[in-house]
Amino acid sequence: MPTPALRTTLALTVATLACVAMAIVSPAAQRPVSRERTLFVSAVDTSGEPVGSLGPEAFIVREDGVRREVIRVARATEPIDVALLIDNSQAATEEVTFFREALSKFVAKMAPGNHIALIALADRPTILVDYTDDTKRLSDAVGRLFPMSGSGMTLLDAMFETSKGLEKRETPRAVMVPVLTDGVEYSNHYHRDVVNALRKARTAVHMVTIGQFPHQEEPEGTRERSLLLDLGPKESGGQRISLLSAHGLDPALQRLARELLSQYKVTYGRPESLIPPEKADVSSGKAGVTMHGAPARGESGV
Repeated sequence: MPTPALRTTLALTVATLACVAMAIVSPAAQRPVSRERTLFVSAVDTSGEPVGSLGPEAFIVREDGVRREVIRVARATEPIDVALLIDNSQAATEEVTFFREALSKFVAKMAPGNHIALIALADRPTILVDYTDDTKRLSDAVGRLFPMSGSGMTLLDAMFETSKGLEKRETPRAVMVPVLTDGVEYSNHYHRDVVNALRKARTAVHMVTIGQFPHQEEPEGTRERSLLLDLGPKESGGQRISLLSAHGLDPALQRLARELLSQYKVTYGRPESLIPPEKADVSSGKAGVTMHGAPARGESGV
């Protein structure tokens, strides 16, 4: 039977070994595990044209304000779902001819390898063509666009319902391109409902507006639209393209098509956390380059 002195010596030895083991294991056990996340990012110069040949050092990614390590950058080749929302309300009567020409060229450039849906905004959201890569079918539908007499617009309702539809689709990238005038808005949804739906669907909004869009003494529906025009693109990782006249619509949509077809796939590391971040942002580390992007669909967290 061990003596008291021997028992004490054994206890001290065991305790020492345990401390050594903890010292060896603890750093690895306590080191946060990093999981990879993806953003699809547009990078354009001061004229709005895509910038190529950028490396990881050109991208600054933050989650809830905390900078993350950019692991790798590649050209994005994943297919895109494009929801094209078109104002065919009475307010767009003088612009419809420009719409037909510009939208026909846009779908011809974007359809190969991607899927486009056409949704009309007058009176109520109406699907003209569901998601397809059939350029002829899309162009034919655009050619049949006419303004609906006596109608207003339902932009917020259309964006909300389209976001819900996109949420169910499995395409890695999704964008929404509303093309609208400054007519009257008759939607039932609020701008915050739409912004939340966009973020949940991980859909970047590239808002193309034509007209003045006054902010004073607006009815509630139009006021909610004004708030969405400001917050929707910012919160979703898209942009607002403001045009005073429909004459600039064709070149604007062609630039947007080149931008979307030249996006980067940016992979970054995120430490494991019980509470995922609410928002991921990307900015440029290179002078003269503007960036915006949205998280890849199908990944957990933000």
